[in-house]
Amino acid sequence: MASYDKAMESYKKAITTAASLEASAMLVWGVVNELVPYEVRNLLFSGMGYLRSHMSSQHTIIIEETEGWANNQLYDAARAYLATRINTDMQRLRVSRVDETKSMMFSMEEGEEMADVHEGTEFKWRLVCRDNSSASSSNGNGNGRSGNFKLEVRSFEMSFHRKHKEKALTSYLPHILAMAKKIKEQDRTLKIYMNKGESWFAIDLHHPSTFSTLAMDHKMKQSVMDDLERFVKRKEYYKKIGKAWKRGYLLYGLPGTGKSSMIAAMANYLKFDVYDLELTEVNWKSTLRRLLIGMTNRSILVTEDIDCTVELQQREEGQEGTKSNPSEDKVTLSGLLNFVDGLWSTSGKERIIIFTTNYKERLDPALLRPGRMDMHIHMGYCCPESFRILASNYHSIDHHATYPEIEELIKEVMVTPAEVAEVLMRNEETDIALEGLIQFLKRKRDGTKDGKAENAGQMAKEEEQEEEKMMMSQTIKIIKMKAKNDVYTQCDIERLVTPTKMYRFAIIRDHFWNNKLVWCCEL
Repeated sequence: MASYDKAMESYKKAITTAASLEASAMLVWGVVNELVPYEVRNLLFSGMGYLRSHMSSQHTIIIEETEGWANNQLYDAARAYLATRINTDMQRLRVSRVDETKSMMFSMEEGEEMADVHEGTEFKWRLVCRDNSSASSSNGNGNGRSGNFKLEVRSFEMSFHRKHKEKALTSYLPHILAMAKKIKEQDRTLKIYMNKGESWFAIDLHHPSTFSTLAMDHKMKQSVMDDLERFVKRKEYYKKIGKAWKRGYLLYGLPGTGKSSMIAAMANYLKFDVYDLELTEVNWKSTLRRLLIGMTNRSILVTEDIDCTVELQQREEGQEGTKSNPSEDKVTLSGLLNFVDGLWSTSGKERIIIFTTNYKERLDPALLRPGRMDMHIHMGYCCPESFRILASNYHSIDHHATYPEIEELIKEVMVTPAEVAEVLMRNEETDIALEGLIQFLKRKRDGTKDGKAENAGQMAKEEEQEEEKMMMSQTIKIIKMKAKNDVYTQCDIERLVTPTKMYRFAIIRDHFWNNKLVWCCEL
């Protein structure tokens, strides 16, 4: 009993002593906070940390969230990298999602620790949050910049054995930067830009097309993928040979053969943004120049149906228009070629240029030569291999009893992938959809109303429309030349063009003569 009383007395003395020491420490800490300036406290703590580091075998690298006024790229890289290495069994986790199309992102909570192994060496990570309110108020009183300071400063502490310091600086940190770049590229939402005036306007690009879902010949598809892969890896090669780091692709083929899907597949494969250049919105070379300079690196410039742009049909026509009014800085084919292959083509790096057309033979040969359009890709009719890809896309099947018959019909009938896809989408039942495709192909083969006759009529209509466009273009040019000082908009001119069976007449009426007929030209 006496020993128990003695032990309790010793315990009470120890508790009293500890409480007294804690109270003294709190008092000293309060006095230090009140009397010692913030800068001196930081200096004292830094000195204590310096002594502790020399006595310990562990080294620590501090990576703060900001560096001066700018964000610390290494902090952002470490945050993205550690999110892929984090252990979900940790007691405290930070979970977030900023886009409904993306998965949840896990990150460390304040005070939590995790370990990562690189080349056999263990590195320990810890997230630290430090109150910066006193520094903010101090700077605010001095120069009025308190709004630029964060009340809370976050930083990562990376600890490791001192013998691995060289590896940490020259191998591990560069590895984190490289991996974070890949992670961000994979998670990045692609953008598609449209031009209006001299500016680009962007929206998110969520086109699902990929090379695996693209319905075309496998060899051609693989050659495009290999060419793209080779292009993005040849930065030093292009610099060595003295050429701009760009590559041009011409996609040609009838409507419905997959040109737009090919562009989307290329963008998704490379993770490049798309700039859809509408040349009809560009009136001046200076505007085109500003638009191209405004593009980012690692992007795709697309000009669709370039053969339908009246002013770019032939270089001679563009030059003729320039001579008629030297003050005009109109966009011509010559001007466009200068941006594609001239000095202005070096305004960006790692760029893809894509032109599309339904009729390759209508393009100026100067546009098609290597160095401008380096690779010509024919988007043709549906083949048996394309059909199998479409069937897999729409009905998730690799084989069916009707395949041999369908493939034989596809070899006989000229049908586009878009036509086949439309038939396959008509019914969710695979057997019914494939039977419907067989009947559709037979009708086209036998030349029934829904088959060849309809196809021939459509082709004749398209040819007539193309002829109409060409005649309209010639008519408008004659009107512009002969109208002298009278000014007409293109819309007004089109209303004045009168087609007949034998001739075309462009009639101009002068407002000063009470809309009486002044002259007409015969084409």
